[in-house]
Amino acid sequence: MSVHVPAVSANARGSGRREFLRNFSTGLGGMALASLLTQESRGRPSAGEAADPPPHHPPKARRAIQIFLQGGLSQVDSFDYKPQLEKLHGQPVPGDQKPQAFMGKVGLLHRPHFAFQQRGESGLWVSDLFPRIAEIADELTVIKSMWAGTGNHTPATYEANSGFRTLGFPAAGTWISYGLGCEVDNLPTFVVLPDTRSLPTGASTNWSSGFLPARHQGVVLGTSGPAVRNLQPAAKLDSATQAARFATLAELNRRHLAVRVHDDDLESRIQSYELAARMQLAIPQATDLARETAETQALYGVDRKECADFARGCLMSRRLLEHGVRFVQLWSGAAFGSDVHWDAHGSVPDNHRRESAKIDQPVAALIRDLRQRGMLEDTLVIINTEFGRTPYAESAGDKAGPGRDHNPDVFTVLLAGAGLKHGFAYGASDEIGWKVAENPVDVHDFHATILHLLGIDHTRLTHYHNGIQRRLTNVHGHVLHDLLS
Repeated sequence: MSVHVPAVSANARGSGRREFLRNFSTGLGGMALASLLTQESRGRPSAGEAADPPPHHPPKARRAIQIFLQGGLSQVDSFDYKPQLEKLHGQPVPGDQKPQAFMGKVGLLHRPHFAFQQRGESGLWVSDLFPRIAEIADELTVIKSMWAGTGNHTPATYEANSGFRTLGFPAAGTWISYGLGCEVDNLPTFVVLPDTRSLPTGASTNWSSGFLPARHQGVVLGTSGPAVRNLQPAAKLDSATQAARFATLAELNRRHLAVRVHDDDLESRIQSYELAARMQLAIPQATDLARETAETQALYGVDRKECADFARGCLMSRRLLEHGVRFVQLWSGAAFGSDVHWDAHGSVPDNHRRESAKIDQPVAALIRDLRQRGMLEDTLVIINTEFGRTPYAESAGDKAGPGRDHNPDVFTVLLAGAGLKHGFAYGASDEIGWKVAENPVDVHDFHATILHLLGIDHTRLTHYHNGIQRRLTNVHGHVLHDLLS
């Protein structure tokens, strides 16, 4: 299709383009560009941009879901059983070495708030906090010896997501998008599903592209209401008129970009509009949960008030992966300043029961559903948190109170799916669950292992920035080969 666009002088280009957008656009639909018209091969995926592009070895996983529990899941009340805490309940931390309290002074040791049992054929210890996840214990790979570099929520969350405790570094999902590219051309490579109660603390900085091209940052979709607001044009247009508008705006944008060489923000914005056009058809199909059977929706808990929002997020995550999204990040826990997250200072039983009721059934259903659909063989499921909680209670006079302090010295994370040993525990904390005793794992080791499962050598996925070849794992990290099947 040929569309004539009059020549525009250099001085008028900026103002003419802005005037055009103001008077001629029809929302995202009208601003979506000409790739719908000019793309030579529909469905051809974009390649990654890394200088040494992956895969560096045959991947075990093609895609991943990360479920992030913001606030600090208590490992000694969930997946790291410490019978010694039963014996020492109400007593001070033994020995001469004492932990440094993040909030107030060190309290007395407190027994687990939930009963533990060995589960499945593997015998993994899982508490009654997660009764549904306990039923799929044989699918889990449990790392019990994670440690974090800080006990402060916000920098610890940045570290868990980007490998660094400061702003400005790309998230793991961004690195994966940068290295592997997308599998399809009509959906983002990296999708973020925030908690419906609010964005997390730090909001979009948690899925930032940092110094990588902006088009690789996470794209936020909603799990309540429309997945993308204003995705469709405000008014109906006939196809010929809309096609002409797409082509005209594409030409204006090409001219605008031509005089602004190497403007990454502008180029990324143009590409985001092109993607928005393609998403007009793909997003409704990928996120329409009404296409799922009543049985599947009930499996996830979509019909249960206490977990309906997170159930929709888990079910949408599976659908997005099926439609070609490579990395989905699903958040559990709202911003700090509220009390709806995993930060259990006041009462572990009250806090953790509320939060686990939201995720237990949906997460277990997601892993079951991936397994029965044959998707778990090439899908990696990640369930992590920024740090753990102390084995002692926050100070409550001469009693062991129901809350627990921050504990960066040891915590537990879970994996499931592609390329992993199932029903397997790695590493160990000490006898009271205070610090690492065997096989310490830091975030760089964790990220290196995730990239390895996706076919990426973490030392070779780099980007030159400010005189340094940057990477997700900084200058650290070892693949945890003992976890791999």
